[in-house]
Amino acid sequence: MAGPRVEVDGSIMEGGGQILRVSTALSCLLGLPLRVQKIRAGRSTPGLRPQHLSGLEIIRDLCDGQLERAEIGSTEITFTPEKIKGGIHTADTKTAGSVCLLMQVSMPCVLFAASSSELHLKGGTNAEMAPQIDYTVMVFKPIVEKFGFKFNCDIKTRGYYPKGGGEVIVRVSPVKQLNPINLTDRGYVTKIYGRAFVAGVLPFKVAKDMAAAAVRCIRKEIRDLYVNIQPVQEPKDQAFGNGNGIIIIAETSTGCLFAGSSLGKRGVNADKVGIEAAEMLLANLRHGGTVDEYLQDQLIVFMALANGVSRIKTGPVTLHTQTAIHFAEQIAKNLTRSQVAKESGNYTLHTQA
Repeated sequence: MAGPRVEVDGSIMEGGGQILRVSTALSCLLGLPLRVQKIRAGRSTPGLRPQHLSGLEIIRDLCDGQLERAEIGSTEITFTPEKIKGGIHTADTKTAGSVCLLMQVSMPCVLFAASSSELHLKGGTNAEMAPQIDYTVMVFKPIVEKFGFKFNCDIKTRGYYPKGGGEVIVRVSPVKQLNPINLTDRGYVTKIYGRAFVAGVLPFKVAKDMAAAAVRCIRKEIRDLYVNIQPVQEPKDQAFGNGNGIIIIAETSTGCLFAGSSLGKRGVNADKVGIEAAEMLLANLRHGGTVDEYLQDQLIVFMALANGVSRIKTGPVTLHTQTAIHFAEQIAKNLTRSQVAKESGNYTLHTQA
C-alpha cells in the first residue's frame, strides 16, 4: 500500500497543529508514509501537546498504522498508514484540548473507511484557539455536508478550560466519492440567531448580559432583522466545570452561514464577550465572501478530495488557509491544484481534484 515517504517541515507558515492535522489526514487517505519534523518549532512549548498526540493516535487507530516517536514534547514523528477501517474509536486529550480539532483531523479519513465509524472525542468542547462545538454543528456541518455526505454529532457533555471533560460522539457512514462545491453567491442576510451560555457556578445573568450586548452591537449596523440570541444555562449533568460564551450565526438567502463567537475569561465582563462576538460576525459579513474566516481553511482538505473543481469565495485568505493549501498541494500532488484569484478584496479559491 505504501508509496514514497512524504517529508513535511512543521515549522513553516502557520507552524502549528494544523500542519499535523492536514498532513496526517492526507497521508492516511492516500496511503503515503509521512515524516513531520520541527513540529511546532516556533511555539513557546514546542513539539506535540496532548491534543496533537490524541489526534495522531486516532488516525493511527483508524487505519492500524504505525506511529513512531509520538509523545508529548516530540518535534518529529513518522507515520505509516494502512487501510482505513470503520468501527468505534476513542480519542481523549485528557485536557481542555479541542474535540473539534480531533474531528478536523479524523473526519476526512472516516469518510473513506471500509465501514461506518463512531468516534468518541473527549476534551474541551468550547475551548480557546479552536472552533467551539456549536460552530462545528451550526456552521461547519451544514456547509461541509454540501460535499455529499452526512454525519451526526451528539454532544454528550460540554467541557471548558482548564479541565476539559467534554465528550461528543460523531457517527459517519463512508462514501464512494465527494462532490465538488461551488459557493460563490453570497445572497443577502435573512436571519441572525445564536446562543449565549453559562455553565457551572456562573449566574444566568451573565448569559443574558452577553446576549443583550451582542444584540445592541449588531443593531447599530443591521436594523431591519430580528436578532434572536437565546441565553442558556447548560444543564448540570451535561456540562463539566465552569464556562461562558456566545456564538452568533448569520444565514443568507443562498444558504451561506457566518459566525462570530467569543468565550468568557476570568475578569472579563459579560458585555465585552457579547460585543466581541458581534463585531467578529459583522467583520465576516463585511468582506462579501461566502464563508467566514474560520471555515475557509476547514474546507480545503474536502475540496482537495472532491471529484472535480470546487470554488469558494472568501474575504482575505488567512494564514491557516494558505497553510492548508500548501500542504494539500505538497501531499496530494496528483489530486490538488489550487488557484487563488483576487478580485476587489475578495478571493476565489479554485481547487481541482
